[in-house]
Amino acid sequence: QMQVVESGGGSVQAGGSLRLSCAASGFRGRSICMGWFRQAPGKEREGVATIYTGINATNYADSVRDRFTISQDNTKNTVHLQMNNLKPDDTAIYYCAADFPTYNGGWCYPISETAFNYWGQGTQVTVAS
Repeated sequence: QMQVVESGGGSVQAGGSLRLSCAASGFRGRSICMGWFRQAPGKEREGVATIYTGINATNYADSVRDRFTISQDNTKNTVHLQMNNLKPDDTAIYYCAADFPTYNGGWCYPISETAFNYWGQGTQVTVAS
């Protein structure tokens, strides 16, 4: 049974950093796509970043590129989202997602929630100005 579990999050001042973690299980040791999405109050959920754990191929939304980094842990199918230089606009519930890999001009590309069937429960990130 596939399962996705997030950890991390919290509150920070603008310009600060936070790190989210996500572990996916039940994929029988296969490399998978894992992604981070976020939903701010009153807004639709948007993609933040994805990674193909087979070769660490990554994709980023323009709004977080050069500030956020998605990376794989030494533990298979465990990833982190390092968020630096946080802004109040980054305030949202952050969701981790996982699924078997897709290739569409790039691994786990584009960053789309329709590519993921397995989701975590979400974790709150609040950035104060």
